[in-house]
Amino acid sequence: MKISIASGKGGTGKTTLAVNLAAYLALEHDVILADLDVEEPNSGLFIHGNKTYEQAVYRMIPEWDSEKCSLCSLCTEVCAFHAISRVHDDILVFPQLCHSCYACSELCPVNALPMVQKKIGTLKQFESGKLTLIESILDIGEEQAVPLIKQAIQFADESFPEETIRIFDAPPGTSCPMVEAVKHADKVILITEPTPVGLYDLQLAVETLQALQKAFVVVLNRYDIGNSHISEFCRDKQIPLIATIPNQRKIAECYSRGELLYHTIPEVKFALDQILEYFHIPLQAS
Repeated sequence: MKISIASGKGGTGKTTLAVNLAAYLALEHDVILADLDVEEPNSGLFIHGNKTYEQAVYRMIPEWDSEKCSLCSLCTEVCAFHAISRVHDDILVFPQLCHSCYACSELCPVNALPMVQKKIGTLKQFESGKLTLIESILDIGEEQAVPLIKQAIQFADESFPEETIRIFDAPPGTSCPMVEAVKHADKVILITEPTPVGLYDLQLAVETLQALQKAFVVVLNRYDIGNSHISEFCRDKQIPLIATIPNQRKIAECYSRGELLYHTIPEVKFALDQILEYFHIPLQAS
């Protein structure tokens, strides 16, 4: 099973739920936790393991060969992302805009735009018992997270047995990185908070997942700080609200120390048990 944990906004407890759910499952199951928030991954603050693998991650971009180029300008016409421009007798390539679609390279009649590798980040693997953490880190200055997220998911799929449970800690928001992190999942957990901003961004996330035709449920964090609008929204839209986590100072203290919560906070363990029961994942430790 592949479970993506997402949120319409940052700060709702997405990583808190992801690391605790993964570690709890790993008491008995083989689990992969892939931190796909590649611009600021922080699952490694809570999961402490031995690094067993590291690799650089690349994407392909065109490189102009001025000696071959006939200056026909076809490349500028076929690029849907405006990543190529002609200025007098020069062809300019803007890597930040390139989506590695290969159109310019494949359609160039004189092969003047060969695709070359460009490093975009680093992928690391850590082992802690039955839990494997895959951490992807986007290089500073890189603007496109999707290629790195895609390769991290591919690495998790190809490097481990199919029966391994996969937890994807998705980037916040509803833009392309979040979509890439959830579109491969069997189930999506949206975690939110009972605030006006939390409700608004939850609505955006729900619309996104409905457009993707993905099955999803909601977990409500800090449920006792606001009003009942989240519960009413889920009830009106017939969205399963499968677990709640209270607002407790002890949770914040443990989080700030980089500690897992289910060991010491019964309400968190109960919420995890509710999630596993809903997904029909057996765990004797529960």
